Amino acid sequence: MKLLSIVLPVYKVEGYLRQCLDSLLSQSFTDFEVVAVDDRSPDHSGEILAEYAARDPRVRVVTAPENLGLGRARNLGLEHATGEYVWFVDSDDWLSDGSLAAVAERLRATDADVLIVGWDRVHWDGPVQPGSARKVFADAPDVFSVEEWPRVLNVLHVAWNKIVRRDFLQRLGFVFESGWYEDVSFTFPVLLAAPRISTLPRTCVHYRQRRTGAITRTVGDRHFEVFDHWEHALALAAKYATPNDEVRGLLFRRMIWHFLRVLRHDTRVPRKSRARFFRRMTEMYKQYLPSGGYPMPAGAEGVRYRSIARGSYRWMRLFDFAQRNVRKTKRSVRKTGKAVLRRARQAAAHLYYRAQLRLPVDRSLALYAAYWYRGVSCNPAAIAAKAAEMAPHVRHVWVVNAARAGALPPGTDHVVAGSFAYYRALARARFLVNNVNWPNRMVKRRGTTHVMTHHGTPLKKMGADQVDHPAAVRDADFKGQMRRADRWNFSVTANAHTTVAWASAYPCSYETLEVGYPRNDRLAVASAADSAAARERLGLPPGRRVVLYVPTHREWLPAGRHVLDAERLAGALGPDTVLLVRDHYFAVPADAATPAPIADGRVVDVSGHPVVEDLYLAADVLLTDYSSAMFDFAVLDRPIVIFAPDWPVYRDIRGTYFDLLAEPPGAVATDYATLVGLFSDGGYADGASTAARAAFRARFCALDDGRAAERVVRRVFLDGNP
Repeated sequence: MKLLSIVLPVYKVEGYLRQCLDSLLSQSFTDFEVVAVDDRSPDHSGEILAEYAARDPRVRVVTAPENLGLGRARNLGLEHATGEYVWFVDSDDWLSDGSLAAVAERLRATDADVLIVGWDRVHWDGPVQPGSARKVFADAPDVFSVEEWPRVLNVLHVAWNKIVRRDFLQRLGFVFESGWYEDVSFTFPVLLAAPRISTLPRTCVHYRQRRTGAITRTVGDRHFEVFDHWEHALALAAKYATPNDEVRGLLFRRMIWHFLRVLRHDTRVPRKSRARFFRRMTEMYKQYLPSGGYPMPAGAEGVRYRSIARGSYRWMRLFDFAQRNVRKTKRSVRKTGKAVLRRARQAAAHLYYRAQLRLPVDRSLALYAAYWYRGVSCNPAAIAAKAAEMAPHVRHVWVVNAARAGALPPGTDHVVAGSFAYYRALARARFLVNNVNWPNRMVKRRGTTHVMTHHGTPLKKMGADQVDHPAAVRDADFKGQMRRADRWNFSVTANAHTTVAWASAYPCSYETLEVGYPRNDRLAVASAADSAAARERLGLPPGRRVVLYVPTHREWLPAGRHVLDAERLAGALGPDTVLLVRDHYFAVPADAATPAPIADGRVVDVSGHPVVEDLYLAADVLLTDYSSAMFDFAVLDRPIVIFAPDWPVYRDIRGTYFDLLAEPPGAVATDYATLVGLFSDGGYADGASTAARAAFRARFCALDDGRAAERVVRRVFLDGNP
């Protein structure tokens, strides 16, 4: 018996079906079957199902004798399911990477009859609304019944976020009724009858918010079917469970909440039918009002509930009309006020900045920034620390955005970006050190020194070299890029390769400081004790192999989307390995938190950790694709593995300065099986890999001796030779 049967009703989803099936069949967990029900779909969905079934035996296609509708199609799939558990997935949605493995692990750990998983909402025009499951399930018991944790009734009442024991459904004869809102008469009876319910707070389902084709955006009287399904749900609840007063009250409130959601949605109940729909709501209210009452919602929602109890549709309409106009007025005032205030602040800040430019340069002030004001890090941080030691006559101030100000090291002198203090410092600082460019409107003053430290050794084409690779260009204003580079006095490079690359990428009149990367000084002099301390700070269990995965950004993929399933890899690496995952900073929110101690985790997201060098020191192995992290990690002379499944695409679209696969820093894998093999047979650290790393280090790390920051400080702050 398979652990899991995924029942997939299919009807008019030809544009979404491949994504759904691919998300299932590419999972690391394989102990499942897909029972796809072709509900006589008139489009190409049936052909797509046949194609997938022909090449993957896990897909079985059941063709309905006629168009059955969603509920009855699910029942047909259930009849053909053989798994211990069944999951009714909608064929226009798709599953997140690693979700099946997480579901299987949770089911085995809890022996639940029903497992409720997390989801997010993906809108047709791009925005993703994060799921609230982590928050909702935060205080849920490990395993519970509805009476033990009644708040589970407030979780979205759909079938696709629940995995149910098949034997449990068969014993009680639970099936889906026909018609719209069939999830109601299935979900609530199942929950009330289930002795063992559990939750999985991670996002497992990407719930597609379709622009057309969904019943939630279909106007018609079929929305009256919601009443029939709630009556059926309550009848089954009374048959299979004896809920207490609290559960009855919450279930009743959920029913009224649902009716209001349907009525007040602009694209559901026709305008001419709304009064009749409201009357039916009042009938249901009076018929099913629990003798013990129910928790009346507060505020506007409470007013609507009382209107339903009294049967006062006109009063509720007047109340809603007043509410809408109050909200509209507030929004208008707030929007207008905010816009006026924003423009006024911008104008005032600009005038203030222009006034500050007329005042003398503060020759004792050095202003630092990194990664668009994300905090104290990278090369600027290493230079600031060394300058504080060697040039005590200089005051060192950091620019940070408001979201990161609270996370600065104690005692850090700083200004918040956009504040008047920021514009004053920007206008009057003698030294300006950054690893990205300062704002376009900034004026380069005579007598000031701008130091561009950059933030990586380039593999990919940058600056003017991107002209021939327009598909990956984020900023196509190349003239603007060069104007910003014209402000540089010094460009810090880590090696000759970088010096040559910047000469073509930024053909401007700066002085190159080819001195090594200051941020790598710490790595160049690190000891075993430093690595042990870094592990302890991160909470890494002793004796575990630590692999740091640092993927780079791909302009053609959504932020945060990787070519490697980290959870799948962690499973292959085994329990003695911890996989740290650090996403590219483009995909990390500006206010990302520092991770909690790792405890016994196998995969840990360390994207929010403020100092990447801590992670380098803690890691035994670096796994990356095309990230500049490889050049920094090589300073430690530890194994590096390159996972390059899309190297031809990356090379052609992004453009590169050399052939990474011909001159790698260690072992290379271009497919997942080879990657796993490198770790399982030790190939990642064999003689060939070590030799490749030695050649790589000789080319890119020769200047990393622990004194790069000192050389920058001597040349920039002490006006000497580096």
